[in-house]
Amino acid sequence: MPFGATGAVGSRSEGGGMGVRSEDAVVIQVGKRVGEPAVITVNCPDQTGLGCDICRIILEFGLCITRGDVSTDGQWCYLVYWVVPRSTSVTIPWTSLKNRLLSSCPTCSIPFYVDLNRPGTSPVYLLKLFSMDRKGLLHDVTQVLCELELLIHRVKVSTTPDGRVVDLFFITDGMELLHTKKRQDETCKRLNDALGSSVSCEILLAEGFQQGFSSLPPEVAEELFRLELSDSELCSHSLSPEMRKLKKANINFDNSLSPSHTLLQIHCVDQKGLLYDILRTTKDCNIQINYGRFLSDMKGFREVDLFIQQTDGKKVVDSEKQGFLSSMLRAEMLHPLRVMIISRGPDTELLVANPVELSGKGRPRVFYDATLALKLLGICIFSAEIGRQAASERQWEVYRFLLDESREFPLANSRTNRNQVVDRVRRTLMGW
Repeated sequence: MPFGATGAVGSRSEGGGMGVRSEDAVVIQVGKRVGEPAVITVNCPDQTGLGCDICRIILEFGLCITRGDVSTDGQWCYLVYWVVPRSTSVTIPWTSLKNRLLSSCPTCSIPFYVDLNRPGTSPVYLLKLFSMDRKGLLHDVTQVLCELELLIHRVKVSTTPDGRVVDLFFITDGMELLHTKKRQDETCKRLNDALGSSVSCEILLAEGFQQGFSSLPPEVAEELFRLELSDSELCSHSLSPEMRKLKKANINFDNSLSPSHTLLQIHCVDQKGLLYDILRTTKDCNIQINYGRFLSDMKGFREVDLFIQQTDGKKVVDSEKQGFLSSMLRAEMLHPLRVMIISRGPDTELLVANPVELSGKGRPRVFYDATLALKLLGICIFSAEIGRQAASERQWEVYRFLLDESREFPLANSRTNRNQVVDRVRRTLMGW
């Protein structure tokens, strides 16, 4: 095994199969002490993009990958990830995580788990929530739904004249149990426990649901979906110091160390979901990873070594192909999430966008992180909308938040406050 990974990739049985039982395809060893990483081992048949799918699930459960070793022979893979929770206040449902990881393994699918990123594969339900208005309410609801593995596809928030809030959440259930009274009662109880007894909720099947989305104005879309940031924007005070350091990211190709693989070396600033972003990009560029190592240092930087091939089994020697892959990776490390504020008449709207994988899957926890940042700033959300839009030859997932104006934090005529919102949201999304 490369890079010090322990154990063999797999031992074949007499019948030609692998000697690993399906229930042993995913093993999670939880740390015994607070702060000690848990070790996730995946040992199963390989398939295109499996490493990316595993990293997406780990990110979805609020975990950070501190180290990773990857090995595959094209038919069987052995993945080891050392992970820690991003928040010590959140309890990780390890059994549920294992089931989700098993569902991504080619021969270990868990039948009651579905792809949460595709609203057509699971019935869409309407969660009606009635409560008194308060700051941070939308994020608190989102946190409960994330913990219950319920994915939000659309939100509508409205306030009645008497100060009560009616929140409409269109959601899907990864466990396919929301049609049962037990699962619905559990959801409402968890919401009541988190938000208070004054909250009431109702869950109905959302018949005829369609993922509607109003398109952005052309000038706004052009600004939001630009592939590159200018040097002046990189130095803008609205961008964090960590993002400015990203210009120092190093991407190198070396074809001298292996007769059959190209060594891709990346050294860059750490960010939330970095390994997912790298694997998503290589997957979309049809690059196969045969061996890999993912390490961090004490200064907030990451080192990634990947031995890669093209889909035809050849090394990446063409300078144009190297340049294209390098530019795609650099764009994801520099600008994986887009954040901007615009005026919509007298109102202020926050926009967050991220590229969608070619497979159609979106980035996890964006809605969770954006609402968390707004809660920490004390900004109320009047309405929220989630949709997808094609731009710059790719599809984007777009989150639109119409923000309430307040005397404590005015936005309409304050460029400083607007920059503060953009910076806080970006920092939260990037894990800085």
